[in-house]
Amino acid sequence: MDADSVADELFLLRPEEFTAARDRLAARAVRDGDRELAHRLKALRRPTLAAWVCNLLVRKRPDEARALVRLGEGLREAHRALDGGQLRELGRRQRVLVASLSREARLLAEEAGHQVGDAVAREVEETLYAVLADAGAAEAWATGRLSRPPAGVPGFPGLLPGPADRLAAPPAPTAPGRETGAGEGTEVTDLAEARERRRRERRREELDRARRRAERAAADVHACEAELARVREAADRAERDERTAGQHLAELTAELDAARARRSSAEETVGEVRDRLHEAERAWHAAREAAEAADAEVDRLR
Repeated sequence: MDADSVADELFLLRPEEFTAARDRLAARAVRDGDRELAHRLKALRRPTLAAWVCNLLVRKRPDEARALVRLGEGLREAHRALDGGQLRELGRRQRVLVASLSREARLLAEEAGHQVGDAVAREVEETLYAVLADAGAAEAWATGRLSRPPAGVPGFPGLLPGPADRLAAPPAPTAPGRETGAGEGTEVTDLAEARERRRRERRREELDRARRRAERAAADVHACEAELARVREAADRAERDERTAGQHLAELTAELDAARARRSSAEETVGEVRDRLHEAERAWHAAREAAEAADAEVDRLR
C-alpha cells in the first residue's frame, strides 16, 4: 500500500467511516510487515465534518479549487503592493467565487450522504477565505487532507464580508445610474444585467446538477451492464459444466451397465465351475475308495 494514495482514500470517506477504515488498513500494514506505514496511518486524525466537506470540494472540483488558490495568490500580491484598484476587483471576485464554492461544497456533501447545517457551512466558507488570505492554509487545503479547518488565519481588511453576508449571494449591485467612486472607475451596474447573470448562474448550477445525476445514472448503467455480462458469462460456464458433467455421467452409467453385465456373466460361470468342481471331487473320492478297496483285496489274497 502507498501511504499517500491510502491517505487520499481515507480522507474521502465520510467522517464516521474514517476511524474504522484507518485502523483496518493500519492492521493490514502490520500484517504485511510495514510498521512505518502502519504508524503513519495511525497518526492520521479523523476530519471534522467541515474539514471533510472542504476536502471533498478539493477532490471533486479540482479546477475550481485551483482557481481559488490562484485568486488568493493575486489578492496577497495586490495587498503587498497596496494596489487598491486591483484589491477591490479581486475582492469582488473572491466574494462571488467563495459563495459559489460554498454552495457547491454543500451540494457535494449532500450527494455524499451528509446534510450540511449553517454552522458547518460557515466553517467551510471561513476556510475558503483563509485559503485566500494565507499561503500555508491554501497549501494545506490543496492536499485534500484537512483534519480540521485552519484556525486564526487573518483576512484582508475591508475585503472579507461580515457575518450577515456569509452564505448569501454576492452583494447586490448598485442602482442603475449610480456610478462608483472616482477611484473605482466609472462602471455603471445594470440591475437587469445582474438579475440575468444570477438567472444564468442558477441555470448553470441546475445544469451541472443534472449532468452529475446523468453521469451517476450512466455509471450505474455501465456497472449493471458489466455485472450482467459477468453473470451471463458465469451462466454460460455453468451450462457448459452441466453438459460436460451430463456426458460424463452417461459414460459412467454405460460403463456401470457393462460392468454389471460382466459381473452377472461371471457369476453364472462361477456357478457352473463350482458344479463341475463338486462332481470332480465326488469322482475323486469314489476313485480313491475303489483304489483302497483294490489294495485291500490284493493284500488279502497274498
